[in-house]
Amino acid sequence: MQEEKTTNFKKEILSYIKIIVITAVVVFGCKQFLFAPIKVQGASMYPTYHDKDIIIVSKTSKIERFDQIVFQSPTEDELYIKRVIGLPGDKVEMKDDVLYVNGKAYKEDYVNRETDDPNQLRITENFTLEQLVNEKEVPKGMYFVLGDNRLKSFDSRHYGLISEDAVYGESKAILYPFSHFHIGSK
Repeated sequence: MQEEKTTNFKKEILSYIKIIVITAVVVFGCKQFLFAPIKVQGASMYPTYHDKDIIIVSKTSKIERFDQIVFQSPTEDELYIKRVIGLPGDKVEMKDDVLYVNGKAYKEDYVNRETDDPNQLRITENFTLEQLVNEKEVPKGMYFVLGDNRLKSFDSRHYGLISEDAVYGESKAILYPFSHFHIGSK
């Protein structure tokens, strides 16, 4: 009788260990290959994201124009989040605070247009892609990215194009704080 209890106890412990190991493998696999939580740092993507928002990043998404992507900073050992403005083959220009991609004007409702400076005429300075990165169009395998808070964003205007190899993934949801909870693109 005692031997039977001991055997059942060992089987139960073994089943718990199996569940824990399988769960750990699934969680690790999902985090490595499918999605991961990331903490937003700074105000460069305000009002879309706030400092310290926790977001979920999909590592399997196809990147499209205006997606918000997380990527390895070209100048620091950290991850940045910015909005994709130019895809490979795109011609990008900013003129009088209007974004033009391939000659088409886009209204950027996501851009923070608030400023404390009453003399601030433009949120984004005038530029062409060629002026910034010496390319007429975004090269294959590269992206042109800008922050939504243009006056406080360190982005492709400063460090150039982003390699698709540097992309960690696309932001899919804001998980925390719960007052900012949102699924999908803004």
